[in-house]
Amino acid sequence: MKHRYLPMTEQDKNEMLQAIGVDSVDELFSDIPESVRFKGEYNIKKAKSESELLKELSRLATKNADLRNYASFLGAGVYDHYMPVIVDHVISRSEFYTAYTPYQPEISQGELQAIFEFQTMICELTGMDVANSSMYDGGTSLAEAAMLSTGHTKNKKVLVSKAVHPESRLVLETYAKGQYIEVVEIPTKNGVTDVEALRSLMDEDVASVIVQYPNFFGQIEPLKEIEAVAHTGKSMFIVSSNPLALGALTPPGKFGADIVVGDAQPFGIPAAFGGPHCGYFAVTTKLMRKVPGRLVGQTVDEDGKRGFVLTLQAREQHIRRDKATSNICSNQALNALAASVAMTALGKKGVKEIATNNIQKAHYAKQQFANNGASVVFDGPFFNEFVVNVGKSVKEVNASLLDKGIIGGYDLGRDYPELEGHMLIAVTELRSKEEIDTLVKELGDGNE
Repeated sequence: MKHRYLPMTEQDKNEMLQAIGVDSVDELFSDIPESVRFKGEYNIKKAKSESELLKELSRLATKNADLRNYASFLGAGVYDHYMPVIVDHVISRSEFYTAYTPYQPEISQGELQAIFEFQTMICELTGMDVANSSMYDGGTSLAEAAMLSTGHTKNKKVLVSKAVHPESRLVLETYAKGQYIEVVEIPTKNGVTDVEALRSLMDEDVASVIVQYPNFFGQIEPLKEIEAVAHTGKSMFIVSSNPLALGALTPPGKFGADIVVGDAQPFGIPAAFGGPHCGYFAVTTKLMRKVPGRLVGQTVDEDGKRGFVLTLQAREQHIRRDKATSNICSNQALNALAASVAMTALGKKGVKEIATNNIQKAHYAKQQFANNGASVVFDGPFFNEFVVNVGKSVKEVNASLLDKGIIGGYDLGRDYPELEGHMLIAVTELRSKEEIDTLVKELGDGNE
């Protein structure tokens, strides 16, 4: 029988115990005092055979509302997008999914080239000069950007828009607490950052101003206006951005952003119940040596043949701890590869086409809601998300939608008390006209 793992026999166990010089497994734990050992039985099911276990796990999996069988209008940072089938084919190759950090370039050229291409495409999308080899996710990328700004400016205050993803703001606060950095939230007005409020918060202690583009409500922030205020004094301008949206929107680099971060999930990375994903981190040339993580560069060998190497490594394990830019900035190389393959398969034209489809379908949905008498809040341009006041508990509405085969939008009342009863609806290129019309009808009927 073919096993997905290597089963251990009693003979295997005895040989291993003999090799390390102990008589029993219990002897391995002899250093742990008897008084603190757990003596009872764990409240878990008894072990099953592989075939029985697979049946049970399959049964449990069918209880999930998956994106293959449900129409999803849930976004809020994780989206249901088209993933070219070639993505799974490439990342399933053993030389990629078993690869570790490419410390030895002579045997890691494929991995290094894949990372180099990822960096290159992120730079093209964001309009920035340099990108690193990826980060854990968008939230940690944003927090690392804030830490870079405080280290670079020697200031200890960070201004972050309230329209930045709530979870990213929580990650930022966690980072900031240990570094004794003050985090101040900028109020919003009509769904975007209040520029006048930002202006009143600016002072000589500000290290950076952070906004999201498109923001958490799907609205397009006025980056030109914000940049003019953000660059007062020596403070820096940080933009967290959906990379797919940049296929249609003017990139933050064109607006003078110092650092652009975000999550590459929209490109070839499944929702996967919220992770793992892949953060990106892009900067101007002057900040290149302060970027956390690793940079892969292109070079030539002694025969003039093109090759790839780790050009910069600013982690504490590579340089003196007091000089390190970060100590928890490992990357998500396999997911970065998935994003690279997806972007390559789509090409510049394909990325722009999908981004445009998101805009068109989301605007159609918003118009249908308005035509149906729904209260659609916030004016102004938006990408693929918008806010609707459903007039009742969003949790109850979503439970009703789930019975109809629809995954509803995000409950904004969870993070914004003033938006209780408001739903953030995401419409991607995968949503059909029929699915959109059904959602509008179901929400309309539910409010009658």
